[in-house]
Amino acid sequence: MEDAFAPTLDQWKQLERFVEMLIAESAEQNLIAASTIPTMWVRHIADSAQLLSLDTRDGDGLWIDLGSGAGLPGLVVAILSARPMLLVESRKRRCDFLRSVAAELGLAHVEVVEGPLERIETRPAATISARAFAPLDKLLDLSARFSTESTLWLLPKGRNAVKELALLPQPWQRMFHVEQSRTNAESQILIGRGKIAAKQRGKR
Repeated sequence: MEDAFAPTLDQWKQLERFVEMLIAESAEQNLIAASTIPTMWVRHIADSAQLLSLDTRDGDGLWIDLGSGAGLPGLVVAILSARPMLLVESRKRRCDFLRSVAAELGLAHVEVVEGPLERIETRPAATISARAFAPLDKLLDLSARFSTESTLWLLPKGRNAVKELALLPQPWQRMFHVEQSRTNAESQILIGRGKIAAKQRGKR
């Protein structure tokens, strides 16, 4: 974290407070597995932060985090960046948690939208991320309308990234490549750029 982002003292404090709130809330609702708490900083915080390091642009444009859940990676990115962040989450209790964290940490550039993705107003996204949101083909199909020709897709997919990519229609496959996670030797990240066109759907 220090080498990649050189967080300010305030950002370190925000990350530490987020971790405290996340652990406390996880005792009330299923946000993260209890078994991952001892390795929280690597398993969840650094794992989320690495997505920001993969976006090499100047940082303009809306970042949409799908199925944000515990705020991973969305809130971590929002702490480390001034990028406008839209957190999409369908479950009310999780949205309440996301809003409480954003309010306490003063993350005015974070907006939480509650509801199924299908019902969310279409907005052009500069970056789309999703961590454990849905199978890849469904994820792309549901989020296609948010993409533009310059949209960057950052999709952690664990050890199944290559398999999921191979199941996509060929036009989609050509948009993506697989990159090794910096925090887990068994995890991979799908990185893509461009617009998912409706005419591509279902074609192999």
